[in-house]
Amino acid sequence: MGLDQSPPAPSRAGRNLPAAIAVGVGLGAVIVGSLLWLKVLFIFVVLAAVLLAVDEMIKALRTGGAEIPRVPLMAGTTAMLVAAYFGGPMALLVGLALTALATIFWRMPGGSTGFVRDVTAGVFLLGYVPLLAGFAVLLVQPDSDGPQRVVTFFLVVVASDVGGYAVGVLFGKHPMAPTISPKKSWEGFAGSTLACIGAGIGSVVWLLDGHWWAGAIVGAVAVLTATVGDLGESMIKRDLGIKDMSNLLPGHGGVMDRLDSLLATAPAVWLLLHLLV
Repeated sequence: MGLDQSPPAPSRAGRNLPAAIAVGVGLGAVIVGSLLWLKVLFIFVVLAAVLLAVDEMIKALRTGGAEIPRVPLMAGTTAMLVAAYFGGPMALLVGLALTALATIFWRMPGGSTGFVRDVTAGVFLLGYVPLLAGFAVLLVQPDSDGPQRVVTFFLVVVASDVGGYAVGVLFGKHPMAPTISPKKSWEGFAGSTLACIGAGIGSVVWLLDGHWWAGAIVGAVAVLTATVGDLGESMIKRDLGIKDMSNLLPGHGGVMDRLDSLLATAPAVWLLLHLLV
């Protein structure tokens, strides 16, 4: 997930590490700041990131031949995330259904050529980005501990990423998925697992006053979903023949290159915290 160019001394894993750390810390500060100041602001943070990600995906899928209607996707994404915060899971699903329908109607005047391809790509994008992001918004809903649930979610995903990166760079020798993501190793996955479970236990016990075993389950599941999310986005980029979704974030690539693990993990963490804490 590095830049196409190689400015100052890229790391062994292909990132401009100082830039990646600076961007990561900055994004974390924005997220935590929104939660501490007024939790409803978190919706705007998520919405800004998700709209940028949707725009990146529309452009990326266009390289594969799909022409996705931008207006219903952008309007629907906004409606879905706002509905999730104020109306809960059912409102999120209704927003998804209505946006999918609007996407179909919006594309109709363009004629039948490529209709199935374009609509299918649009509905896939809706399910992949705003629907999954909606669960991050659902995490902040509870008045009692919503911000703490969001912080728990981010901590386990960041721990998975950092643990896998550090151990993979230092000890990685056995490729995990060489045809999908050559830099991922089984050693890195082990590092992700240990870090993620540790972060899960610490977060659930100290932030949510839950049981340690509940935190261990959250961490163990999160490392799986985060890895699948990362590999899934890598598959999309390989299929489309692109390296990064964009170069908006120095050291990371595009917004989607940062959201891949978060999107896949949000529904799992939301469900587990709902059931176990």
